Amino acid sequence: MALPALISVEDMFGSPERTRPLISPDGAQVAFLAPWKNQLNVWLQDLDTDTEPRCVTNDETRSVIRYEWADDPRWLLYLQDVGGDENWHLYRVDLDSPDADAVDLTPFPGDRVISFEPVAGRPGKRKLVIGRAAGSIETHELDIASGEIVSMEEDPEHLAALRMAEESEWLDGTDYPLGVFPTTITPDRTGMWIGSHLGTDRTRLVRVDLATGEGTEVDSHPTHDIDTRSLVFPTLPPPLIQDRQGELLGVRYLGERQVIHALDPHFAEVLENLEKLSEGDLSAMSTDESGQRWVVTFTHDRDPGVTWFYDHATGESRLLFRPYPHLDPEVLAPMRPVTITARDGLKLPSYLTLPVGLDPVGLPMVLLVHGGPWARDSWGFDHSVQLLANRGYAVLQVNFRGSTGFGKAHMEAAIGEFAGKMHDDLIDGVDWAVAQGYADPDRVAIFGGSYGGYATLVGVTFTPDRFAAAVGYVGVSNLANYMRTQPVFLRPALVNNWYRYVGDPDVPEQEADMLARSPISRIDEIRTPLMLVQGANDSRVVRDESDQIAEGLRARGVDIEYIVFDDEGHGFVHPKNLITMFDSAERFLAEHLGGRTEQA
Repeated sequence: MALPALISVEDMFGSPERTRPLISPDGAQVAFLAPWKNQLNVWLQDLDTDTEPRCVTNDETRSVIRYEWADDPRWLLYLQDVGGDENWHLYRVDLDSPDADAVDLTPFPGDRVISFEPVAGRPGKRKLVIGRAAGSIETHELDIASGEIVSMEEDPEHLAALRMAEESEWLDGTDYPLGVFPTTITPDRTGMWIGSHLGTDRTRLVRVDLATGEGTEVDSHPTHDIDTRSLVFPTLPPPLIQDRQGELLGVRYLGERQVIHALDPHFAEVLENLEKLSEGDLSAMSTDESGQRWVVTFTHDRDPGVTWFYDHATGESRLLFRPYPHLDPEVLAPMRPVTITARDGLKLPSYLTLPVGLDPVGLPMVLLVHGGPWARDSWGFDHSVQLLANRGYAVLQVNFRGSTGFGKAHMEAAIGEFAGKMHDDLIDGVDWAVAQGYADPDRVAIFGGSYGGYATLVGVTFTPDRFAAAVGYVGVSNLANYMRTQPVFLRPALVNNWYRYVGDPDVPEQEADMLARSPISRIDEIRTPLMLVQGANDSRVVRDESDQIAEGLRARGVDIEYIVFDDEGHGFVHPKNLITMFDSAERFLAEHLGGRTEQA
């Protein structure tokens, strides 16, 4: 096949035409996100008529990212922050009053809505978990219609769950970097479904009795963990598939690809028909109150977010939309699962994407490092992967030790290994690609954000001769400073992850070790061409982390490309900023690795 035409950065990173659909409780409408005044907002369209869709939110400054239907189809709920500061407020939209403004249900300055889950067995209610600016985390119950917020601190169910968390071995989160997940109250309010690896390496679904604390296995997979990616990325589908009454329909597991176990006979019939609609993996799934009408999207490496309507009662199915109809799946690059063996024998599940139309020998390669580090790379569409492959680069994504989703042992192999074996895994991945003949050892770049940005900086400070270029965004440069600058109410959550895996910055010996593993301590080693990108409002990795590196290099007279976006936080939202970033990265990588560029 000949080289495909260059896909513009604008086409790759511009707003989707439509995305993230949800069917209404009555099954009459589908909501979705689509552009309005250059920002994604919520739109509605009838499913059974040809009426034009209408926009029902009006945010002109920042895209809506997460929204949900309430139990009553009159109401929609969505989260919004200011400039990426992640101080999320929960808003309500009244669909019966289209001219009314959205109502801020949590108008508390400096506070952050952490979650807004349905309350089992209580229609019209949401359980609000709020991080307070004063430093506490509080749990409340919200009445959607009235807007009334009542503390749950004295609620018997809430107190029972807290007691179980303290007393039941099933809810001991010590071994879980991000806490036990999922933790979902059963509809009869007598139990809790949790993901547990107690007594096993793989996470399985367990029901914990709230009266006794006893656990009973509900479901498991012999080789896969429960898919918990939505804990880190809330816009991804949750691991438990439930109907609108909260009854359990199925469980998602994730290995190289997704596997769904159906636990309900009716859903098993539905699932069989849904999986026939696409070669991809089922992603977002929403159903009406009857469980008959469904709107679903699919994850696919070359055909992202394809969305279908399916009516189980009639057997009707029809394609609703493709978010990016201008992207031709035939010219995009397949993502292939591969397994790499680390130098100490640990198996590293990874993904390799090779450019279309080029002989896969001696290619320039980008090592793309995921964030977290308690997260994972998975099969599916990735805008940055496809842009890089379209420019002629091989792209390697390594699920280094510490990545979640591959068992407890794989995760805990990262304890004490920041800038150690975690980085060795990445280098071993590069060596594998070179040994296989895919990559030119003199034309390898490292590219990553958040923890991946830290890994990028480790790459140019601990192994500076291995990379011809490096691009890092919102990356940690000083581990001790990172831990000290987290929002106050989040610091207790660091005990199971950063304190356990890295150390306590208030203990002098441990702080010294953290600094030894921090790129800021080895800035004099940097000689690799480096591009850094930062959001000025980042509340997780504060701007000072990147400023320190940029200022240190400039003091040495070393050239660095440093881009700061004043209207972004940790996760970039504005398409114009993503386009600017990847325009710059495209030119930067082409200059140092020799890939194709739209700007040539």
